[in-house]
Amino acid sequence: MDIFIQQLINGLVLGSMYALVALGYTMVYGIIGLINFAHGEVMMVGALTSWTVISVLAASGMPGWLLILIGTLCAIVVCSVLNFSIEKVAYRPLRNAPRLAPLITAMGMSLMLQTLAMITWKPNPKPYPLLLPTEPIEIAGAVISVTQVLILATTAIVLAGLSYMVSRTKLGRAMRATAENPRVAALMGVRPDMVISATFVIGAALAAVAGVMWAANYGTVQHSMGFLPGLKAFTAAVLGGIGNLPGAVVGALLLGLVEVFGAGYLGPLTGGVLGSHYADIFAFVALILVLTLRPSGLLGERVADRA
Repeated sequence: MDIFIQQLINGLVLGSMYALVALGYTMVYGIIGLINFAHGEVMMVGALTSWTVISVLAASGMPGWLLILIGTLCAIVVCSVLNFSIEKVAYRPLRNAPRLAPLITAMGMSLMLQTLAMITWKPNPKPYPLLLPTEPIEIAGAVISVTQVLILATTAIVLAGLSYMVSRTKLGRAMRATAENPRVAALMGVRPDMVISATFVIGAALAAVAGVMWAANYGTVQHSMGFLPGLKAFTAAVLGGIGNLPGAVVGALLLGLVEVFGAGYLGPLTGGVLGSHYADIFAFVALILVLTLRPSGLLGERVADRA
């Protein structure tokens, strides 16, 4: 039972980090129908930016929580500017082009960001400082770190704030109207270009927070760290129903649980053949099964709600 609870905690923490990135994919796809494959690299830039800021301020004597807060805020600013620029330079000119053109552009942007990050921060992995207390907290025989508690709490707060923004604010209504029909929304006084740019900025902020979480939880950063989490976050968005915000969260949490429980339980049953090194297999097998039985995802595809 203790092992089960421990795996449950680990799966929820992993799924929480996937959820923030998956929401960025979902928001962008829901409004303009674009799969932004460079989103994982935006997460990577956020993690490396926070690492740089924290490394510079480490000798200042600031408490660890303040260093993480400052690093996260700087990461959000850098990632927001980066994603805003990507949308304006790379995606906006192709908005009315065939779907294959922006898809290829997104892949190229992903590779370009990885290369630029490798040049800027060098290719070697870098240890992320341990800034929070390391004493474990016991819960029903399992342990959870302060960092993991912070990840779960931050994710819950961010998701609540995003839900409120989308459903209750003027910007949220403009987003839903633009997703429904950008031309009609423009006639009603909505500025679709501004709304789309705001969506990219919000998605970048979520990716930046996820990047800092990932770095703090695993204790390392490097230029290629965003590719696999970004791919899995996209998988989570498809799993829950692409374009569906609650579906992205459900898909991400389920993906994290499947990955952790698969490696933890099926690994020993197969004599270690499918151990933790093959955890990625379980995530993509789950995606194949769900899309085979329910092609629209667990909660169904929903590109737009009525404004």
